[in-house]
Amino acid sequence: MSPTLQRVVGALVLLAAGTLSLPLAASFLDDRGTENWIVPVQLLVMATIGAGAAVAIPALARAGAPTGRRVLTGVWWGLLAAFVGVLVFWLLISGFRGA
Repeated sequence: MSPTLQRVVGALVLLAAGTLSLPLAASFLDDRGTENWIVPVQLLVMATIGAGAAVAIPALARAGAPTGRRVLTGVWWGLLAAFVGVLVFWLLISGFRGA
């Protein structure tokens, strides 16, 4: 698989996971004592998914990067995808004119 196709597949996987991670975290943690853990758990899960994606798909990091560097790059890609997911849900719920 070409590096460009690897990047596209990796980005799509991370964006799908980022979009679904917030409602999934909320469905498990939306309770009186655990509602403050929704966003931290979502970020931790997305950082883990991003790290795994960057290790599995080498083109998400620089060519020839060592594994530690790929993991760190994947963490940042995962956190970016989590931010995009939150932004998408905020726009879907509030719209462009606000709540």
